[in-house]
Amino acid sequence: MRTKVIAALGSVALASALLTGCGGDDSDKITIGIKFDQPGLGLKSGDTYSGFDVDVARYVAKELGFDADQITFKESPSPQRENLLQSGQVDMIVATYSITDARKEKISFAGPYFVAGQGLLVQEGNTDITGPDTLDGKKLCSVQGSTPAQRIKDEFSKQVQLQEFDTYSKCVEQLSQGNVDAVTTDDIILAGFAAQEQYKGKLKTVGTTFSQENYGIGLPKGSDRCGKVTEAITKMISSGEWAKALEANTGGSYTPNADLNPPTPAACS
Repeated sequence: MRTKVIAALGSVALASALLTGCGGDDSDKITIGIKFDQPGLGLKSGDTYSGFDVDVARYVAKELGFDADQITFKESPSPQRENLLQSGQVDMIVATYSITDARKEKISFAGPYFVAGQGLLVQEGNTDITGPDTLDGKKLCSVQGSTPAQRIKDEFSKQVQLQEFDTYSKCVEQLSQGNVDAVTTDDIILAGFAAQEQYKGKLKTVGTTFSQENYGIGLPKGSDRCGKVTEAITKMISSGEWAKALEANTGGSYTPNADLNPPTPAACS
């Protein structure tokens, strides 16, 4: 009887080992949070993912030892990002994720890998709007509850008329149709929209940026991967792959703030 029990246990162990070898262990995979609706940064089209954030995510994952087929991308809307990391639903997030002190209390950040700033998008032929202080009497579009649009009204052009929609894509569509005069959010997001095929040669970013947003890679608090992610970001920048990815995803018509980009990643925080 004892011999039969030992044999049975051995069979179970063998079966378990075979299952593990066939993918039962998730340690050879990584789940990365990105945006699904930001052209040029994080965009899902069918089964295809594209954008600067996506390229950064893939580069970092490769440096961590993960091939492209070992990556699962998960949509990470802005209000859900901390929860997705804290609950273990994602291993990291690369999604226009600004490094802030409040967020650092809940998660860790590697980076920054890019420094964005608030900007303006207008029609290609527009010559009236050159910055946030030239919007009095103009219709300015941003998403509902947008702080960038309100900042312009409070600090630069008190007579601006704010128009709101639930997505930036709707704002950009309204701009292309001439129903609004400008759209505002982070400059690299605007550049991504301007580089879309249907808007090429029709829309442009104008002026200089008037805020500073340090995009970092979000990780669970205290993650032991943080240092390696920082090293990967540094390597991507020094190798030239960072510049190639930025140009490829913004159509080559976008020039980031040269005083701030490419950034020097800081110690993990």
